[in-house]
Amino acid sequence: MKLLVAVDGSTHSHNAIAAAAAVVRSLKAARVWLLHVREGVFYYGALPPLDFEAQERTQREAQEQLLEAALARARDAGIEDVRPITAVGPAATEIVRVATEVGADQIVMGTRGMGALGGLLLGSVAQRVVHLSPVPVLLVK
Repeated sequence: MKLLVAVDGSTHSHNAIAAAAAVVRSLKAARVWLLHVREGVFYYGALPPLDFEAQERTQREAQEQLLEAALARARDAGIEDVRPITAVGPAATEIVRVATEVGADQIVMGTRGMGALGGLLLGSVAQRVVHLSPVPVLLVK
């Protein structure tokens, strides 16, 4: 079985990693991809190009650190065949696109994340993924 676990550093995404580990243990084997999607830096013309590049670099570095921590958490939970993957764009559409691209049999993700509008649109990414996904989605609190 192939699982795509969407991670964002939130407690709910940590719980999604734990749920994926339980699936892996029950199946005795599974390949897992840990996906982090970042929105990217949008250039509106108000920032000098150097500021744009610095912001982009800062976001990439934060994304790499987040994935390294998620990889360590997954390995500590007993997931051996785990690979990191990154994407840039709207979270829900990128999660579904990557799941399709890697041939995932299931998407695992938290019900709430750390998005910019987290308090206002709780669960909106999860709802959108459920709506768009051609494969089952396991939502974890």
